[in-house]
Amino acid sequence: MKYTGLAYRLPRPLRRHILHFEVEIEDAVAAFARGLPEGARVLDAGAGEGRYAPLFARRRYCGVDLAVGDATWDYARLDAVADLTALPFRSGQFAAAIHIVTIEHLAEPARALQEIACALAPGGLLLVAAPHEWEIHQAPHDYFRYTRYGLRYLLEKAGFEVLEVRPAGGFFRLLARRLLNGLQFFSGGIRWVAFVPAAVLLVPPALILPFFDFLDRDRNFTLGYIATARKR
Repeated sequence: MKYTGLAYRLPRPLRRHILHFEVEIEDAVAAFARGLPEGARVLDAGAGEGRYAPLFARRRYCGVDLAVGDATWDYARLDAVADLTALPFRSGQFAAAIHIVTIEHLAEPARALQEIACALAPGGLLLVAAPHEWEIHQAPHDYFRYTRYGLRYLLEKAGFEVLEVRPAGGFFRLLARRLLNGLQFFSGGIRWVAFVPAAVLLVPPALILPFFDFLDRDRNFTLGYIATARKR
């Protein structure tokens, strides 16, 4: 998942308000990195352009990706180009791993998680972010969406002890994001003429709705989940 342009340059409080899932992921990865000892070997399984590498500056970061997700991305900074279902590492080589909005792009997610587990030392930590309610992206390599129960099942099956699976927001944040997504329909060709009226209609409720997210206690409607697990 990647967001750039005006949205990326917004003040962080506003970014958190309208791009809640992305900022929650950023915070989770940053906290995960801070919790690791200096020099720890960290695998970024599905690194893309390596956007999280700076957070692991004092660790031994290794970014791996198959480099087929987005033709516009620069994969030159990867440490290895490899299929996540056949990682080119010795068993137990890493102290920790991150797997950020990548699992939905894997045709064999269970096998990939098993490979990540194999690459981790016993007790090694894994951070996963997975979408639940998200549009198709990086087509045609977009296969699945996940519930908290599906994530837990796959992680436990791969040999992990699940420490936490938490939703990134609830129904009202999801609804707000979908309203903003609606502007995409007015971003090409002659439809541009309707962009401003659509923005006037959609943006105000999209900015207001997140304030009501506390009402959704069950969080069964969510953009996605962030999970932490430990290799048994």
